[in-house]
Amino acid sequence: MRKDIHPDYHLIDVKMTDGTIVPMRSTYGKEGDTLSLDIDPTVHPAWTGGTSRLMDAGGRVSKFKNKYAGLGF
Repeated sequence: MRKDIHPDYHLIDVKMTDGTIVPMRSTYGKEGDTLSLDIDPTVHPAWTGGTSRLMDAGGRVSKFKNKYAGLGF
C-alpha cells in the first residue's frame, strides 16, 4: 500500500437499535467512537425475512400515516 493515502482503520463501537454494542473495525471517526444505527440487521426486513417491523422515530412512515390517515392506508 502507498503511504499517507489511506484512512486510519481502527476499532469503534457500533450501537444497534436494541441497545447492544458491537466492536467493529472501521474508518469512521476516531478510535473508541460510537456509531449509533437507526436501522440494523436485527430490524431491517431485508435480513429478517419481512417478519420484523421497521422502527420509525417520527420519520417518513409517521408523516405518511398522519397525512393520509382518513384514506384507509
